[in-house]
Amino acid sequence: MAQAVNAPPMETLDWKGQGVTIAQVLDALTEFRHRFARAMVADDDHPHPRNCVMTLIAVAATEAEEKKAERESTAIAVHHPSLAIVVRDQADVKAGRIDAWIAAPEIADGSASPMHYELVKLHVHGAAATHLAALVDPLLVSGVPTYLWWLGTPPFGSNELRDALQIADALVVDTARFTRPYHSFLALAGMSAHVHKRLGVADLQWARLDPWRETIAQFFAPVARRAFLSGINEIGIDYAGEGRGNRIPSSILIGWIASALGWKLKRAAGGMGGVVSAQYEAERWRTVEVAFRSVPKAGLVEGEIGAVRIIGTSGGITFKVSIARAPERVRHASPDLGPLSFRSLHPTGGEDEAGMEIAQRRAIQHREMTFQNRDSLHHTATGDAPGDSVPPRPTVFAKERRGADSSMVLLTLIDIGGADTLRHVQRIESTQDAALLVQVLALGAHDAVYGRSLAAGAELMQAL
Repeated sequence: MAQAVNAPPMETLDWKGQGVTIAQVLDALTEFRHRFARAMVADDDHPHPRNCVMTLIAVAATEAEEKKAERESTAIAVHHPSLAIVVRDQADVKAGRIDAWIAAPEIADGSASPMHYELVKLHVHGAAATHLAALVDPLLVSGVPTYLWWLGTPPFGSNELRDALQIADALVVDTARFTRPYHSFLALAGMSAHVHKRLGVADLQWARLDPWRETIAQFFAPVARRAFLSGINEIGIDYAGEGRGNRIPSSILIGWIASALGWKLKRAAGGMGGVVSAQYEAERWRTVEVAFRSVPKAGLVEGEIGAVRIIGTSGGITFKVSIARAPERVRHASPDLGPLSFRSLHPTGGEDEAGMEIAQRRAIQHREMTFQNRDSLHHTATGDAPGDSVPPRPTVFAKERRGADSSMVLLTLIDIGGADTLRHVQRIESTQDAALLVQVLALGAHDAVYGRSLAAGAELMQAL
């Protein structure tokens, strides 16, 4: 049995070649892998290859996209050892020429053993850029999935994209970053319906809709509310921006609901100011009215959803669920009730809801202890006799969540019949691209629900 040794400091490969061939890039990468394998074991043990769970090919059209691809690949590699290949069409590179960089830095994730990943950057131009598959195929790691992440707008219908998809297990895009978003979205839907069956298609925009889909699904999840699904009469969506390309997230969300419940689109029309009206036919020829409207809202980029309303009737019971992102709220302050105010004794530590809730709880405990012992205490401030001074209620400010992360909050209001309104506040998880990318890749980018939602959303968009 080999004797355990402390792993020596690892080498960091920084290699650069201008006007090189892919064979030279592969030789440099292979040589470093051999050095890594030898450095990680004792002299009497066998070399071990590096861990790698996937290959991520990122295609960037600009320097900003290239830096973004590097940054997100590094963030993912903290927990997912991988090979990242960033390909950029560089106008400064002569036609047919390849400039390449390789880096394999250590990434500290807090564990005893640092994670490693390999980053290969290729700057290409002209004929080389049109043969993406031939460029990256020799560099791929066998036995692990290969994801093609197109940071901008893929050239739908081109030979370049068709050939590249042949070597990929999935295509990852972000419809929120498409140029000519309306036409590009329809092209994505058309491509998704005709590509080879093993290819997955993932959209970061779909991952951003998770909080909305989860909240809607949670409303209908209780058995007592299942019948409400067949009683939906109206759906309204507020979104930011006016152009038809900004309706993509709303259309995908409606496509998700319509495809799940088997609704058929009957007619749709778009008006001035971003207004959209559509009519779906549900079961037993029941009609469902759908409306979009453009509503300006600070903190939301164009296309993002600001609110969703679902209204219906089932079994003689009316229901309405309203979901709003970062709703406007008013701070309610209790009046200052004099020297016994507990505000200075129990500071909130900030304006967030959690800090105020804790301070309020401590103030209540303080008041109760004072109340229990009032018969044995003189009030030091007023001089009242024992038992004559009863502390007032705590005066810690109480307000709804409205801190720096307000744009990450969903407020859900539920009205069923004549019952009191139910209210629920939830915080949306991180929507950073690295987190979204990990989320879609975790499913292998094969999501049948997204596939049918994409098709139904595209049908609505095309009808406008």
